[in-house]
Amino acid sequence: MDQGFTVGTRHRVGAARRGLSMTNGIDIDPAIPPSGAGCVECLATDGWWYHLRRCAHCGHVGCCDSSPSQHASHHAVDTQHAVVQSFEPKEDWFWNYLTEQVLEGPSLAPPNHHPLDQPTPGPAGRVPDDWEDLLN
Repeated sequence: MDQGFTVGTRHRVGAARRGLSMTNGIDIDPAIPPSGAGCVECLATDGWWYHLRRCAHCGHVGCCDSSPSQHASHHAVDTQHAVVQSFEPKEDWFWNYLTEQVLEGPSLAPPNHHPLDQPTPGPAGRVPDDWEDLLN
């Protein structure tokens, strides 16, 4: 299953309970651009996010597991696209939901992060005052 990735060290919790199949491989398409500047589902439902993750297979941008809705990991389970890259400025790490490990991977099509004028958490105007209490 070596596709030019280096496995980093992190604790493992058990991807099977997340609904990911152990038969999945790492499938990355570096040519696919991100789906947008923010979490697709949060933008469609007036939601908000803490940090953003980009699917390395199809470009879907979803919110992280600390965010209330955890759309990136739901996308991974629903589509069996196990690898994401951070969509935050100055971060280029990959995460494999299947193995629960940090990876190093190829450069993906730009942009590689949300717009710099977009606040974290975001988007502007939707984040509740008590947002820290609502994180997972």
